[in-house]
Amino acid sequence: MTTTMSPGTRASFEAAQAKAATLIEALPWLDRFHGETVVIKYGGHAMTDEALRRAFAQDVVFLRYAGLRPVVVHGGGPQISAHLARLGVESTFTAGLRVTTPETMDVVRMVLTGQVNRDVVGLINRHGPFAVGMSGEDANLFTASRRHAVVDGTPVDIGLVGDIDAVDPGAVRVLLTDGRVPVVSSVARGAGGEIYNVNADTAAAALAVALGAAKLVVLTDVEGLYANWPAAGSSGQPRDVISQLTATGLEQLLPALASGMIPKMEACLRAVRGGVPQAHVLDGRLPHSVLLEIFTDSGIGTMVVPDGASS
Repeated sequence: MTTTMSPGTRASFEAAQAKAATLIEALPWLDRFHGETVVIKYGGHAMTDEALRRAFAQDVVFLRYAGLRPVVVHGGGPQISAHLARLGVESTFTAGLRVTTPETMDVVRMVLTGQVNRDVVGLINRHGPFAVGMSGEDANLFTASRRHAVVDGTPVDIGLVGDIDAVDPGAVRVLLTDGRVPVVSSVARGAGGEIYNVNADTAAAALAVALGAAKLVVLTDVEGLYANWPAAGSSGQPRDVISQLTATGLEQLLPALASGMIPKMEACLRAVRGGVPQAHVLDGRLPHSVLLEIFTDSGIGTMVVPDGASS
């Protein structure tokens, strides 16, 4: 007996089949990463667009329900700049890093820990009691020392900007064991009690290494690392995204990158050289980019792997 479907029924059937195929495609990745820690650096447009904010929170909760152990590390550059502008303070950057005076540091600390962190925790907790906010100061998670920017080979003082010297992930591990999602703001304490503004990409990489994470995921506002930078996007030049490269390959490319991409790619390099098997730079403007990277065969963005790795 032959059954004839109406056009509407056939369309619904094909849509259902496509959804089933997507779920089946995710199966080996669910198996591979079940129980593994994934550190996600959250920032850029994904943090300021309301629809993308909701999609990101859904991705994090999906990871949690799928048996992964997500950790979110966030910055808040746009929010800090906006608050400083309201106070009449101009934001200044050197080599992609914010010049941070003591007055600016007060604003950074307040915005990151008191505003942005609470917003991210609230978004995730709309779906259940998962997220717990903390600062890099809490339980001495991050210990930092003053960092200088390098311009044309010369160190430049940029104020209370820190580079992470040590990570004590004990409090984060306790939260993960309890089934929680740690949400960490990128502020650190110095050995003498001073407070430092730490680049969130750098903080995420250091935490991924300390936790023995299976992946570091860095959300940004571009598709990935362009193969022909700086010509990418110019007349007659296609924007070819490098899908995968090794640590050594990335190290060779670093001097030619745009200043905004350097901290992100340095974070990926630091992670894989510290034992993290994979580090990814993804386009955070694409809804559910985290899920597309982790649970699909093709993935998106640029993946950095240790030298000699096959995948």
